[in-house]
Amino acid sequence: MLGLALSWSVSLKAQTDIKMDQFISDLMGMMTVEEKIGQLNLVTGGEAVTGSVVSTGVEAKIKAGEIGGIFSMSSPARIRAAQELAVKHSRLGIPIIFGMDVIHGYKTMFPIPLGLAATWDMDLIRESARIAAVEASADGLNWTFSPMVDISRDPRWGRISEGSGEDTYLSSRIAAEMVKGYQGDNLAANNTLMACVKHFALYGAAEAGRDYHTTDMSLHRMYNEYFPPYKAALDAGAGTVMTSFNDINGVPATANRWLMTDVLREQWGFKGMVVTDYTAINELVEHGLGDLQTVSALALKAGVHMDMVGEGYLTTLKKSLEEGKVTQVDIDEACRLVLETKYKLGLFDDPFRYCDEERAKTDILTTAHLAKAREIAGKSFVLLKNENNTLPLKKEGTLALIGPLANTGSNMPGTWSVSADLENTPSLLEGMQDALGDKVNIVQHLGANLLSDAAYQERATMFGRTIPRDDRPEAEIIAEALQVAESADVIVAALGESSEMSGESSSRTDLDIPDTQKRLLEALLKTGKPVVLVLFAGRPLTLTWEHEHVPAILNVWFGGTETGKAVADVLFGDVNPSGKLPATFPQNVGQIPLYYSSKNTGRPLADGAWFEKFRSNYLDVTNEPLYPFGYGLSYTTYTYSNIQLDKTNMKADEKITATVTVTNSGNYDGEEVVQLYIRDLVGSVTRPVKELKGFQKISLKKGESQNVFFEIGVEDLKFYNDALEFVAEPGDFKLFIGTNSSDVKEADFSLL
Repeated sequence: MLGLALSWSVSLKAQTDIKMDQFISDLMGMMTVEEKIGQLNLVTGGEAVTGSVVSTGVEAKIKAGEIGGIFSMSSPARIRAAQELAVKHSRLGIPIIFGMDVIHGYKTMFPIPLGLAATWDMDLIRESARIAAVEASADGLNWTFSPMVDISRDPRWGRISEGSGEDTYLSSRIAAEMVKGYQGDNLAANNTLMACVKHFALYGAAEAGRDYHTTDMSLHRMYNEYFPPYKAALDAGAGTVMTSFNDINGVPATANRWLMTDVLREQWGFKGMVVTDYTAINELVEHGLGDLQTVSALALKAGVHMDMVGEGYLTTLKKSLEEGKVTQVDIDEACRLVLETKYKLGLFDDPFRYCDEERAKTDILTTAHLAKAREIAGKSFVLLKNENNTLPLKKEGTLALIGPLANTGSNMPGTWSVSADLENTPSLLEGMQDALGDKVNIVQHLGANLLSDAAYQERATMFGRTIPRDDRPEAEIIAEALQVAESADVIVAALGESSEMSGESSSRTDLDIPDTQKRLLEALLKTGKPVVLVLFAGRPLTLTWEHEHVPAILNVWFGGTETGKAVADVLFGDVNPSGKLPATFPQNVGQIPLYYSSKNTGRPLADGAWFEKFRSNYLDVTNEPLYPFGYGLSYTTYTYSNIQLDKTNMKADEKITATVTVTNSGNYDGEEVVQLYIRDLVGSVTRPVKELKGFQKISLKKGESQNVFFEIGVEDLKFYNDALEFVAEPGDFKLFIGTNSSDVKEADFSLL
């Protein structure tokens, strides 16, 4: 019966594809060259600021058939008005696609993507995307420029906050779940969003962590470490792909035919549409590839179908066609893919299916959505330190909430939350007060400016994320904060980055907590009162001093709309923290790039050793991170048994089952992420010292034990060899299971 069902499903899809092909062929037969080129033009409605250029003359261009899509416009009324211009006032009435950067929520904001990754909870991650799709589509949208799946191992790069961190396997799992959440079971339903995988490719490996910068990388590293999350998203059905800004081994991505055609379409079989990032075609001029006409032709020939904002296609392609620099086939192929995207969304059947004003009233910022946002935020927080069980706190007495992040609602959603209602988002103070009621008396003070440099602070609080400054001398501000804290039983220091200190064009070379905040923290510690650092960050920070001196550190990333309530939940023990780091925290910037899945050298340093001359190490610091990948504490403790294997040798058509018993040996119920890593000990090419190959998030009541099983098959052992063949090579392997990438049990097995 399964075979019959599968055959019927394939047959139905084939019939649907034939119907779509015929419809679009008939439509394109009526289109002029100008109208076909018009479909390749994506403009901005100007509602949400995501770039430096705003489109002009939009209404006239819609009527002339010169616009295929609009982004950063929302509300059913506005979108209906624009859609009516296209459907009723252009010659052929072709509907427009409407997109927005719905990155980690729409109105109900979830943790930034790096924080979502810290949950290691695939069901919750998919659910966050599903809620985002429901809300955004209720406001008229049908396309999101997400998920961002760029691997990044350099926290200086601001956009590490927008992705899932350093690891190939974890990022691939998350990419697929985000696509499934956005696109749902039926893309033509009115509560879905077409996903757009970005940024293709290798954007997270920009040199020096500087945004938009060059990437230079071997094919071996591309295929094994950086490509898999893009492919995982496409395998999950993502309908569109966005190009990256960077050049790759000398060829910018937006003009890179090897990437956009050879890899994406021929090797991976992608059949959807490729759109540029914001003005990326125009930026090819600055890359040094020619004038706007030349670079527009290069992008089209490379396999890029839609031009975001720059209008290079609109203004030059007809001339290039006449001069033989592009062909009619090039234009037709791009136009067809844009039209297919609209067809799959059901826009030709009903252009106004996303313009239901009743849904906009009932499906956005619902009680259920906010509750889920609070739950996910709490599960994203990572407990970095908890000396002498400082946490959880008791719901009594007076708490001093001190720091520049204590009372700024606009920063709580985090970076790239362009649709958030910043004026009505609760601050940490307001959220905690709401969650705790009259059980705890909270007193609050700024304590310090975000940054001592006022100009730097202005750069770090753009787009309405303002944090008020106090222009008095620093010592006077700190003294006043200490007076406020004098009556408190415990001090919570809300410190770290503002939301716009990470994200696009927010690269940093100094990853310490800003100096003025650190001086405040020193003063608070000198009071002798218990101090809890609630750390806001969009990236791994360098916290060596804080780890040495502060008794408790809770990294809350930027938790979204319900940040304040979720922080209260965790601080006071209603939620036991279970987040695990999706990226390594270095001891200092000089260790970057630092990631767990590095390769051995011919002169490796022994684990835990430092210093040995003529070994691969530093003179001034150990090789170890401050906090390793996968790290995160709990209010309880977990103990792991030794690993049991059902056999130690396997053939290619067999599997090995690894079992470990995990016991909650502490005093609180909790959740633990059990992590499986593998090392290929001998290969035809050098292999990483560890690679994540599986994980399970389990719930354990205090005193409870659970056997956790992992099946390892030949697919888990495959990699791209020097000839870019995806193979598993016979030989010896080491298997690790544990609570993070460093704290693991070991076992050995062989592939025959």
